[in-house]
Amino acid sequence: MSQLQLDSAQIDRARESARRIARNVFDEMSQFTTTTVERATLRLLGVDGVDENYVPLPNRLVSHLQEQNLLQHGAAWAVAGAMLEQGLSAQGVAEAVAAGTLTLTSPKDGAAARRKAEAEAQSRCEQIAGQRSYRAAEIKSNGGEAPTPWLYLIVATGNIYEDVTQACAAAEQGADIIAVIRSTGQSLLDYVPYGATTEGFGGTYATQENFRLMRTALDAVGKKLNRYIRLTNYCSGLCMPEIAAMGAMERLDMMLNDSMYGIIFRDINMKRTFIDQFFSRMVNAYAGIIINTGEDNYLTTADAYEAAHTVLASQLINEQFAYLSGLQPDQMGLGHAFEIHPELENGFLWEIAHAQLVRQVFPDACLKYMPPTKHMTGNIFKGHVQDTLFNVVSTLTNQNIHLLGMMTEAIHTPFIQDRFLAIQNARYVFGTMKDLNSEIEFKRGGKIELRAQEVLAETETILAQIEQTGLPAAISKGTFAEISRTPTGGKGLDGVIAKAKDYFNPFPALMLKGGL
Repeated sequence: MSQLQLDSAQIDRARESARRIARNVFDEMSQFTTTTVERATLRLLGVDGVDENYVPLPNRLVSHLQEQNLLQHGAAWAVAGAMLEQGLSAQGVAEAVAAGTLTLTSPKDGAAARRKAEAEAQSRCEQIAGQRSYRAAEIKSNGGEAPTPWLYLIVATGNIYEDVTQACAAAEQGADIIAVIRSTGQSLLDYVPYGATTEGFGGTYATQENFRLMRTALDAVGKKLNRYIRLTNYCSGLCMPEIAAMGAMERLDMMLNDSMYGIIFRDINMKRTFIDQFFSRMVNAYAGIIINTGEDNYLTTADAYEAAHTVLASQLINEQFAYLSGLQPDQMGLGHAFEIHPELENGFLWEIAHAQLVRQVFPDACLKYMPPTKHMTGNIFKGHVQDTLFNVVSTLTNQNIHLLGMMTEAIHTPFIQDRFLAIQNARYVFGTMKDLNSEIEFKRGGKIELRAQEVLAETETILAQIEQTGLPAAISKGTFAEISRTPTGGKGLDGVIAKAKDYFNPFPALMLKGGL
């Protein structure tokens, strides 16, 4: 593959700045937990279901622990103590608390409670590890990984059963990855809906039962096609860690799991988001799930040419946050997008420069490349051409995850036939240009190379500035996506809890060496 001449020392300096930025946030946030981290811990221990008013039992149990002034010590500690003393499972404890027949207190034997929690967590981790091993075995038995770029298609009907129908059709047409778009607004719900759902606006609710139904359907169609079909959902918002836990248990393969997306685009408090993303990514790492980051969204509010360096800066920060949570490069679906205004002269060259720059800065990452959306006008013929050019850049620069562009973007949620045409377009380009990237070379000192070098230099500069001010201050100034958020603003700050000195959670020690 042809390479741009980039200053490796410059890349190293930018990466080192990003490492220090992420580490500073990590060290500060390690002093806190959140209500949803504790709810995720309870889900991992086996708590599920709802009470008579359809309030999720993890919520009921965490609220009870707050009332009893116990949550700052860790939900696992108090619940494991009750399991020992009452002879109940974690689910049994939750049901008893919801029924009003049990009031939790500090365990009579704190050390025994910790050992009980560790044993229960070990058993649950083994189940998740089993799902990871099953995925690997299925991929191997179906002839190994599909060639990249993997074709990524969305379903978004609002009805999980209709989603299943459309997902299976998309897989039969050639999709490698199915993403179930989440219902509008779910990221702002501070609870996870329960059961199979048939009504959603702009997407389908992320629930554990919906995960199970889609996973079962894709496994069945995958066996028919002799291909493993990956499943994606959204691990973001106020319930980020809980959705990670559910996805790990139900063998999802990818999760949209960004460190700053919720802060910037959903106005979720940054302290809440930073704490939650550490825990959720740890679960995803352990489960072998590939995360997708959201830098492509920056280019929907900021200019794709002028703000290119903010994308790379954010990707470097996201990479370092991912490392802290145990993710490996092949689990990092760092996001970027083909969003330069189509009327900009030489815009295609700049798209190549940006995509190739990202590929070289992250040679081992599982990059996710997003299609044109901002400048799609409803002219389906021009839109199809824009998507074709996007497909060319993707194969030329060896992207990994390729979210297919739709010629009906900006008109309606894609129909099955829209997806079919998108797949046909991508497969034609990927086939006819299969070895193009190994047959051409970038001109030394040419427009593409100079543009990439310019963006890299701007990235190094902005990361050095962020290192001086700190990431919260940078976000407050609107550094990313030209949207400003403050450390004390946004939704969910009331769910941030300072840890007691004896705080205990069994999962970090099992999922991460050294724990969080």
